[in-house]
Amino acid sequence: MGNLRSVAKALERFGYPCTVTADPHCIAHAKGVILPGVGAFGEAAFNLRQSGLVDEVMRAAKDGRPFLGICLGYQLLFEESEEAPGVPGLGIFPGRVKRFAHGLKIPHMGWNSVEFNGKHPITTGQKQPAWFYFVHSYYVEPADQSLVVGRSEYGIPFAAAIASGNLFACQFHPEKSQSAGLSLIKRFGELSCV
Repeated sequence: MGNLRSVAKALERFGYPCTVTADPHCIAHAKGVILPGVGAFGEAAFNLRQSGLVDEVMRAAKDGRPFLGICLGYQLLFEESEEAPGVPGLGIFPGRVKRFAHGLKIPHMGWNSVEFNGKHPITTGQKQPAWFYFVHSYYVEPADQSLVVGRSEYGIPFAAAIASGNLFACQFHPEKSQSAGLSLIKRFGELSCV
């Protein structure tokens, strides 16, 4: 949903071939997979299930291929969201997606700094702090804090990025974050083409 073409153009800028698809067979044979997203948690989870993509997306996230979740694609990796009570996420990681507290301007939209801890190849060499573009009203609260590789703050500190093995996921939009974001996309492309 939403930012498919922007992500594809960012990869193409570095010469990495990509296919925007809703075909499970294509996902099964991809060297790397990106789950982007802009929109509502419940609708996106429903669309993934209706299109028959859940099994292949989950397989891609777990089988060692490079996997990148962006914004809503990051949130969907968790069990549930306050945005859509009763609608399960993919449940790849334990945790939930929570709404920012009242009193903050929602959605959180604009540039924020992210501090990375250097525990993942995609963030290697990233300037500290790095500035990224965010558009979201909800944030991820992972049950396992060791997953968190990048933190930001909007009223409260929150997990701006997580990583586990082949998987990297972020709340910000690297495809809209100029040089800092494009360097992450470039490293994802490099990992996918190994």
